[in-house]
Amino acid sequence: MKIDLLRGHLAGALALRIFAAAIAGSVMTASLPGTAAAQSTQEESNKLWEGLKKDVFGDREIKLGTGLVTLIAPKRAQDAGLVPIEIKIDPVKSGGVKSLTLIIDVNPAPLAAKFELGKDSGVTNLSTRVRVNDYSFVRAIAETATGELHMSEVFVKASGGCSAPAVKSPQEAKLTMGLMKLKQFSEKSDANMSAPNELQLMIRHPNNSGLQMDQITRYFIPPHFVDKLTVSKDGAMLLRMEAGISISEDPNFRFNYNASGGKEIEAEAIDTEGLVFKDKWPVEAAGL
Repeated sequence: MKIDLLRGHLAGALALRIFAAAIAGSVMTASLPGTAAAQSTQEESNKLWEGLKKDVFGDREIKLGTGLVTLIAPKRAQDAGLVPIEIKIDPVKSGGVKSLTLIIDVNPAPLAAKFELGKDSGVTNLSTRVRVNDYSFVRAIAETATGELHMSEVFVKASGGCSAPAVKSPQEAKLTMGLMKLKQFSEKSDANMSAPNELQLMIRHPNNSGLQMDQITRYFIPPHFVDKLTVSKDGAMLLRMEAGISISEDPNFRFNYNASGGKEIEAEAIDTEGLVFKDKWPVEAAGL
């Protein structure tokens, strides 16, 4: 799968949305107070998916509900711009999963992100926050080393996530852009005294979608988001992401990993303007 496809979807979708907004006088009519919203149905979302899966995966078979991958998401989102999702991989089969693709059917750029998992990284659980623009299936597709595709899906009721105003002002966002914070967790129990450690990486970035409007100037804010991220341990890749506009403001990722023998965690993020942000942290001792 080529990430150029994501950018193609994005460019076309943004042009159409901005043109429509210029005529209607709003970013998205459905998101305005007092305006009736026309939500997508499961049937409409599935129809979009039929075209999307050919664009992304061609004619390859995608197996649904096999248990290899499980997506957890709210059926009704409290905040369409910050929808929490969690992707779980069956630990017994985790060694055979090489990538995860996240798709939100109804979003302007449906291909939300692709996560590549490092060999022997131990990643079996990944959480983040996404924007959901309208009632839509959110889908997680796992690809195994042998090329099999397994999918889990949840229909999420949310509206206006891609055009929702940013939490921070542009000035505030610019001052803290690129700052990273890493939290490390170690889970232990009587039954498992050596459970994999977990990392939570938080990145300060507005992740502007291109569909948001500056509340003062009333002009559209140009798209500017983190589209590449690599997290490594001692130089070996744990997780690599290529993403679009659907990842929420201030990207936040939490995932487990094999901490055995680790000394240092490194993170590198690159945004659509070519800005590069890097940081590194020592691996904490188990149990801290």
